[in-house]
Amino acid sequence: MGNVVEMPVWALILLIAFAGVTFASHFLFPSVRWFFRRRMERVVAKLNTRLERPIEPFRLARRHDMIQRLIYDPEVSRAIVAHAKAEGIPENVAFEMARRYAREIVPSFSASAYFGFAIRAAKWLSWSLYRVRLGHFDAAALSAVDKGSTVVFVMNHRSNMDYVLVTWLAAERSALSYAVGEWARVWPLSRLIRAMGAYFIRRKSRDDLYRRVLARYVGMATDGGVTQAMFPEGGLSLDGALAPPKLGLLKYLVEERTPGARDVVFVPVALNYDRVFEDRLLVAARQAGGRKFPARISVIGRFILKQVWLRLRGRYHRHGYAAVSFGAPLSLAEFERDHPAAGIEGLAQLLMERIGQEVPVLPVPLVARALLQAKAPLSMAELEKAVADMAADLDVSNAYLHLPREDIGYGARFGLQVLTKREMVQEVNGAYSVVECERPIVEFYAASIAHLFRDCSAN
Repeated sequence: MGNVVEMPVWALILLIAFAGVTFASHFLFPSVRWFFRRRMERVVAKLNTRLERPIEPFRLARRHDMIQRLIYDPEVSRAIVAHAKAEGIPENVAFEMARRYAREIVPSFSASAYFGFAIRAAKWLSWSLYRVRLGHFDAAALSAVDKGSTVVFVMNHRSNMDYVLVTWLAAERSALSYAVGEWARVWPLSRLIRAMGAYFIRRKSRDDLYRRVLARYVGMATDGGVTQAMFPEGGLSLDGALAPPKLGLLKYLVEERTPGARDVVFVPVALNYDRVFEDRLLVAARQAGGRKFPARISVIGRFILKQVWLRLRGRYHRHGYAAVSFGAPLSLAEFERDHPAAGIEGLAQLLMERIGQEVPVLPVPLVARALLQAKAPLSMAELEKAVADMAADLDVSNAYLHLPREDIGYGARFGLQVLTKREMVQEVNGAYSVVECERPIVEFYAASIAHLFRDCSAN
């Protein structure tokens, strides 16, 4: 027992390392996890006292447990067997594929990160970039929604700022769970997004096994009462107008619910901006006939550095107005009762109509539409009259019209200033017109409100 044992230094280091890992995994890590788990429970209990819709236990389950629950779901198990048979592979290989998909999809929600960091960051970023305005918002109607139902915010998709604005504005009601695409699966952004409760999806996947795993996760989250936010259009609008709805996630949300489980209440949300930072990328993608945006991290980095440099020099100005409107809630149970033959397609169409009715009207889209409809360059007086005439038409449609300082003339001048500063509008002898090479971008902004004027003419 007292004999001396000699060994190489590298072997001793390796032995100590193995012993350290064993100690940590058996004694240290469980204690640390318990400590943070207890701390999270206290944070959530405190948050739930002020949230209108408390955070459901489903979101607080450990990520590992949720992954296990998902891959052992009976529907997923049947899909694994079918996939193995169709592909001629062993079932254990198909099972590992399902496990990998589940790990990719399931988030790891952190209440501390969401309410401690994300909300503050979202508010700061929103106010730094825009003059934020809240349009239609019926607090009484939202508060009256059954607390036992699952609330789903359905939104038009104008910009990646949509996530930021709605996350902040809905912060007093609940934590939102988004579906995000492949663009967000970049470290370390992916870790942060998972902590916010978002889940990743492969929008163009044709893998039946993947889609079954995704469908079951959406169904479980819906049954669990998770407040969700989704974009029925499926992606960013390439032309500025509302796009036809896509049925993927909406179909999962409706059809994967447990019969007799919670009702689902949809809340239409509409957003609009005086400037969409991705506007040129989106228009270029449309002109190229695809959805691939030629964006690079270097481009984003240069934009951020430019804004910081302008702020340091005292020459920074916010990029116009951004506005959000919330429509009247729509109960899925009531919709199915009143429209038994409508199906998912009818539901999607109705949701898009309600979103369209709520789209805020801001100075830049109004001025863009006025200049595009003019048959000749407009003087300032003529532009103000054209904008005033359009604003009068909108009064009939109950659209949310934001007039800075409650002054239609100032609103016209403000919108013109934004477009002129971006060199999309030119002045010649006191008359204003669209710069021809910038016409597609100006059309992008005018298209965001075009449907409201069609609705007026229909009335």
